Amino acid sequence: METDINMAELGEKIIEVIKTIYDPEIPVDIYELGLIYDVFINEDREVKILMTLTTPNCPVAESLPMEVEEKVKSMKMVKDAEVEITFDPPWSQELMSDEAKLELGML
Repeated sequence: METDINMAELGEKIIEVIKTIYDPEIPVDIYELGLIYDVFINEDREVKILMTLTTPNCPVAESLPMEVEEKVKSMKMVKDAEVEITFDPPWSQELMSDEAKLELGML
């Protein structure tokens, strides 16, 4: 097994990939929006991503998690990826990064 990359680096690379995915209604990536709650990586390089949506009846409730899963799975260093959706805690604007708030004129 390759050990040329550590888990922290892999985590950063996964986040870089996640940052290429945008909420269709807001011109900000889903990471800066605060939709990604956690990224877990086990020793077998299986990734589990805990994420939420802006609302439970979000129009992309099906496609957005699938897009995240597919993009992360397609990474060479990742063996498998799974996205779990949670609404606990519910998403709020407080979870957005300052960068996202600035982009949306909220700062």
